[in-house]
Amino acid sequence: MDRLVALCKRRGIIFPSSDIYGGIGSAYDYGPAGARIKRNLADHWLREMTMKHDDIVELDSAIIYNPRVWEASGHVGGFNDPMVECSECKGRFRDDHIVSIYLCCKCQKSKVKKTGVETREPTTENETACEICKENTDWQRIETQCPRCGAKNSLTPPRQFNLMMKTYVGPIEDESGIAYLRPETAQGIYIDYKIVMETSRLRPPFGIAQIGKAFRNEITTKNFIARTREFEQMEMQFFIKPGDNEKWCEYWREQRWNYLLDLGVRPEKLRWHEHEKLAHYARAAWDIEYEFPYGWGELEGLHDRGDFDLSRHSEFSGKDLSFFDDSVKERYMPHVIESSSGLNRAMLMLLCEAYHEDVQDGEERVYLSLDPRIAPVKAAFLPLVKKDGLYELGHDLFKSIQGRWRADFDESGSIGKRYRRQDEVGTPFCFTIDYQTKEDGTVTVRWRDTLQQERISKDQIPNFLSNKLGII
Repeated sequence: MDRLVALCKRRGIIFPSSDIYGGIGSAYDYGPAGARIKRNLADHWLREMTMKHDDIVELDSAIIYNPRVWEASGHVGGFNDPMVECSECKGRFRDDHIVSIYLCCKCQKSKVKKTGVETREPTTENETACEICKENTDWQRIETQCPRCGAKNSLTPPRQFNLMMKTYVGPIEDESGIAYLRPETAQGIYIDYKIVMETSRLRPPFGIAQIGKAFRNEITTKNFIARTREFEQMEMQFFIKPGDNEKWCEYWREQRWNYLLDLGVRPEKLRWHEHEKLAHYARAAWDIEYEFPYGWGELEGLHDRGDFDLSRHSEFSGKDLSFFDDSVKERYMPHVIESSSGLNRAMLMLLCEAYHEDVQDGEERVYLSLDPRIAPVKAAFLPLVKKDGLYELGHDLFKSIQGRWRADFDESGSIGKRYRRQDEVGTPFCFTIDYQTKEDGTVTVRWRDTLQQERISKDQIPNFLSNKLGII
């Protein structure tokens, strides 16, 4: 992971935001190559969702909603956690993750170690029997330990930590103007679902897909861009008739798995994880996990949300969000099957999959074996030298395809160094223009992963790229 992070900064793919000011926690900027990779991945996901399914349409909802949206969704009441902070290392942790030692309040002798939600101050509701005095008792927390630095009794009392980022709508900062930056994009789909359904002339089963920014005051941000406070989500909410849940869950599980395999992700690096403890909105939930360099981690989720979301928004807004099926004269509240993926995390997964090192001609080579559809540059044109008309010939070939595919023209440095530069950002094909090009009109094509080289006519370059890149 350290080598991948170093490559991303060296080649301007991803680097810390506000770096000249010392940065800001868990915020990253995407340079020219990184912005293209992210945009290519987003476009590919959206194309897979909307162009390959005639029952899914696209939405782009606002980032700031009416605050009542978050009351209905449960975020205002339940999207916060008690936090503690270490006075030594300044780390901040969820209180229900801290291991503490408790003392029996009756005999003052028995000590127990507890973690999880029991680490909050005990009350009469969670009395447990003392092994020494054999009586039910309250337990007093007498010792805590920082999970990061190990300091004892260095943790502050628990304080509420709001995971939603608060803002104000309007120029005056008072209670009437409080709003939130959305912590997820799904709610925008739910509150717009009926107008989208009516204007698109759709009926269940159908889906709405959206890609957009979301913001969360994450307690722990780590593992590069895997968990940040500002991120982009790729979500599709599929509205179905109640009772068809299992069928559509299986369908979308297969679709999402095959989507990742089509991108070249190795199946042995993927696995399904079914949730046993479900969120308040879910009837069933699965995660596709990927084996990152730091271990297995969630890549994307699939959830059977039932009718929770539409029912809540119907209740809180006073608007009827049910659907009347006039073909059978039946009214029902659609259920929702959700496919949710983080764009940033998906990009990190592809970078991890693509990162390779080998040795060529006694030198270490680093290259990104990106799917050509996702690669930031599709082809590079490299004149062997700048003289004898090779520069001009190469530049003309570069300009001839520039409007169709993202290409690069690189004439500085040795040909070997130029190949390495292109390898490091994942350019799949390099076209070298040399003296033979002037003689017979052919160029050398170099393949990034295999280093295979072949000569083709310069007039065949557009057809070659069309065949290799497909629809992009």
